[in-house]
Amino acid sequence: MEHDGQLELYTAVADQLKEAHARVRALQVPEGVRMALTRKLLVITAAAKHDLADAARRLERFTADLDEGRIPGEER
Repeated sequence: MEHDGQLELYTAVADQLKEAHARVRALQVPEGVRMALTRKLLVITAAAKHDLADAARRLERFTADLDEGRIPGEER
């Protein structure tokens, strides 16, 4: 049963990563900011290979920051 839960979490994280990458590509920000955000997503992707639950939490924080307009390096 635990394997099913892990598979569901993996699928959810993969879908959320795909959505986050699309959101970052669509942002109207300088290229350097976009690259920094993409690097963060790549770090989360790499983390998912070792600790899926931690990667899910990190991705949730990343998405919340985007939702709140907290984009590092963006001039306001």
